[in-house]
Amino acid sequence: MKVTPLLIASMTGGNVEGDENIEIKGFAKIEEAKPGDISFIANPKYAHFLNSTKASVLLVSRDMPSPEPGGPVLVRVDDPYVAVANLLAAFESQKPKPVGIEQPAYVSEGVEIPEGAYIGAFAYIGKGVRLGRNVKIYPQAYVGDGVVIGDDSVIRSGVRIYEGCEIGNRCIIHSGAVIGADGFGFAPLPDGSYEKIAQIGNVIIEDDVEIGANTTVDRATFGCTRIGRGTKLDNLIQVAHNVVLGEHNVFAAQTGIAGSTKIGSHNMVGGQCGFAGHIKVGDRNEFGAQSGIPNNVGDGNRLIGYPAVDAMKFARTQVYLNRLPDLFKKK
Repeated sequence: MKVTPLLIASMTGGNVEGDENIEIKGFAKIEEAKPGDISFIANPKYAHFLNSTKASVLLVSRDMPSPEPGGPVLVRVDDPYVAVANLLAAFESQKPKPVGIEQPAYVSEGVEIPEGAYIGAFAYIGKGVRLGRNVKIYPQAYVGDGVVIGDDSVIRSGVRIYEGCEIGNRCIIHSGAVIGADGFGFAPLPDGSYEKIAQIGNVIIEDDVEIGANTTVDRATFGCTRIGRGTKLDNLIQVAHNVVLGEHNVFAAQTGIAGSTKIGSHNMVGGQCGFAGHIKVGDRNEFGAQSGIPNNVGDGNRLIGYPAVDAMKFARTQVYLNRLPDLFKKK
């Protein structure tokens, strides 16, 4: 199938400015694009690339200026970033998907392999596992006894899902992630040693969640650790026992959430943030990278620093701190 600006416009609800029938051969970053490539500009500060990129086609917003004569063909859309995401998803869906059971793989007796499912070589599927349609479990994954995985979910190579955990529909769990390891629970004894507290709960991951490589989500002491619908966890994140995350949150890499903390919905969390245990965080907050959150937080805040404070207050404080050397010199 020939890919043209006209086809791209029909897929994105856009309008073509220029030759609508030239052939598009691939996607590329705007600074690395070659003739035949399509790229995009989502942020107006990159508008200077309109006249320097070698891309043949650009996805841009409807109010983006036109390039100089001889520049790229434009496909004007409401939101270039969303348009690119939808296009990449559409092209990715055209790739052939693996189906069936590769050998050697271990599937416990009585486990039904549904239509369109794939079990990769050296994968282990435990007793009582329930798999949805079109589930893809890649090589060397471990799925423990009684695990439930919903329709169209993808479990990448080397994932470990402990017994009794539940994964929703259309989830993606990347390599090295561990779902359902014991929570960090130990009771101090009079002699200074620690007695392990059995962790008898599970993990429930709702629909449309994505969990990055080497991220860990611990099982609850009792009850469940829950990741809400549509939430996205980056690589190298620690979610401790009995944590509850709401819907459509995004957490960047190396964030840690201590036990029994509850975080609402639509929060945006930068990298290396730390949440103390047993606190509550509301909805639609933004946390800057390396923030420490020791106390409860309401709704709609923009916080940064340790302890996390209002972002504007943090910025003013940094200005004052930067002036300290000059103040001492004046003395």
